[in-house]
Amino acid sequence: MGMGRVATLSLNAAVIAAVSLLGTPAQAQDRYPSKPVRIIVSFSAGGPTDIVARVMGAKMGEILGQQFVIENRTGAGGNTGANDVAKSVPDGYTLLMATVSTHAINPGLYAKIPYDPIKDFAPISQVGVTPTIFGANPAIPANDVKDLIKLVKDNPGKYTFGSSGVGSILHLCGEQFKAMAGGLNMLHVPYRGSAPMMSDLIGGQISMAFDANPSILPQVQAGKVRALGAGMAERMKAMPSLATLQEQGLKGFECYTWNAILAPGGTPQPIVNRLEEAIKKSMEDPIVLKRLEEAGVDPTPGRTSKQTSDFIKAELAKWAPIIKASGAQVN
Repeated sequence: MGMGRVATLSLNAAVIAAVSLLGTPAQAQDRYPSKPVRIIVSFSAGGPTDIVARVMGAKMGEILGQQFVIENRTGAGGNTGANDVAKSVPDGYTLLMATVSTHAINPGLYAKIPYDPIKDFAPISQVGVTPTIFGANPAIPANDVKDLIKLVKDNPGKYTFGSSGVGSILHLCGEQFKAMAGGLNMLHVPYRGSAPMMSDLIGGQISMAFDANPSILPQVQAGKVRALGAGMAERMKAMPSLATLQEQGLKGFECYTWNAILAPGGTPQPIVNRLEEAIKKSMEDPIVLKRLEEAGVDPTPGRTSKQTSDFIKAELAKWAPIIKASGAQVN
């Protein structure tokens, strides 16, 4: 046998061996996950989104037999972490704990974002929503939403509402309220985060504000803030006696934050299906549900990839005109 023939056989053998070691894409999907999976959180450790990611990651790791590692990638209002996932290899080993900011608000708020919230992601499942409460300083002479709307209309320009920053979900909740209540004349006072806003609401430096349940509910229970209405379509589990803004006349009003787990666009469907099933099983565990509720989240078990995709598209369509009307923009 000639040397050329031997070399060809040796090369073919090497290729076959390499392919057998790597396996086919279908085999790789069948073995998924065969190494640790990262969940990227676009906000700081210890916050609500981080807690949700850690609760879900721990249970999904238990179900799938691999570690789920939480990585916090902060910056640009959540855009940095979201972009990291959008540009990752679509193999199921890098996921995003998406929020209302990364996938509903920032696309309309920022003049330019480095990712497409629809095309660059493969939705897996929504995990939960965090209700908001519309609260006022106790000195404000209003006991419910109807009282407050009349008060503001009778005193245009006198009252203020605070938020955690220009273009934040809390700012847009206020803008949505102003518009749906008939174009109220109130001054927006933005803060650098929810904590200083809440401090000034309690102190009377601002009149009212929307805030997420985990931050505002303890202040309501302590009598430091008066709860005027719940921001979701249904009453909150944590405070079922509080009527929603919809029940008080603002038909269609809804304002809340949310979390969903997404993969990069182009992730193979078998991997999306496996992750979706793991999330479904995770949220059948009463301990997981309890821990999410303790973090102020109302779990949304059983949400499919399709339902999550439709939800994100609806959120984008909902917030875009509110952002535009508010005039808020980040360059």
